[in-house]
Amino acid sequence: MPLLPNALASKLPAVFDADQRYSVDLHMHSTASDGALSPTDLVTLCAERGLTHMALTDHDTMEGVEEASRAAQQAGLCLVPGCELSTRWQGINIHVVALMPGGLQGPMIEGLEQQREARIKRAEVIAERLEKMGLPNALEKARAQAGSDRPLGRPDFARALVAEGVVADWAGAFKRYLGSGKKGDVKAHWPEISEAVGWVVDSGGVAVLAHPLRYGLTRRKRGLLMDTFMEAGGQGVELVSGQQNPDATRDLARQLVERELYASLGSDFHFPGSHAAPGSMSPVPRTAAPPIWQHPRLAHLRDAPSGMLGAKPLNQLS
Repeated sequence: MPLLPNALASKLPAVFDADQRYSVDLHMHSTASDGALSPTDLVTLCAERGLTHMALTDHDTMEGVEEASRAAQQAGLCLVPGCELSTRWQGINIHVVALMPGGLQGPMIEGLEQQREARIKRAEVIAERLEKMGLPNALEKARAQAGSDRPLGRPDFARALVAEGVVADWAGAFKRYLGSGKKGDVKAHWPEISEAVGWVVDSGGVAVLAHPLRYGLTRRKRGLLMDTFMEAGGQGVELVSGQQNPDATRDLARQLVERELYASLGSDFHFPGSHAAPGSMSPVPRTAAPPIWQHPRLAHLRDAPSGMLGAKPLNQLS
């Protein structure tokens, strides 16, 4: 169901109240990483669904931001530049959403280049393993699925497995070959979470811990993760990421309030027809945790006019 039309939802609230829908989605993907829609088509879909504020957060890249910014200006949306960084914490893959109101600058430039190299090496290893399991020329076939020269990810190999008839569908590809603990689940040399958070903060951005309920952590260990994240300079957590259990969401909100962390919202949208859609996510509970757009580096977004790209007009983006 579409959200409210843009004209009726141009202001962002200072607090979260129960049973409200928000015209904000700060975690989405395009063809610049493993999404199915181009940055332009993603922005168009967001506008059709009534979003007023959005972030493009492709995996370990901001390559799609310039295209998305032009589309956002045409559509009258406020676009926050960003990306989703792959990191490690206690041997676990943890994702950090980087919201970059000033665009790509500072240590993030070198950091994203480091991430790109890690993804290239990881894809080569995944391809080698899949070839041994019955997918010849795995790298070339995954590249064909990607349709560009961006670094490949597991979803590209999943599409190749389906296209070659090795598995029936995406779910089967991950269940048999690419999911956690499978041969194709290659652990890249991602940076420690503290290092990646440092890139974001030192580059003028806001670091947000992505989908904390998806890592299979106990409540205590999730709290330890948040503590490490905060010590590194992280100040936001995705309170709602797509669809999740209401009781778990309320408990997560309590953890955020205890630590005085900002709460962010995102669908983690990748492609049409999936369980997620731009702006589609579980309800936000009433909570004292402040919305992420109340953060000093993002507070201007509450009243940002159409065509703004974070803190700077499009023609001033560095």
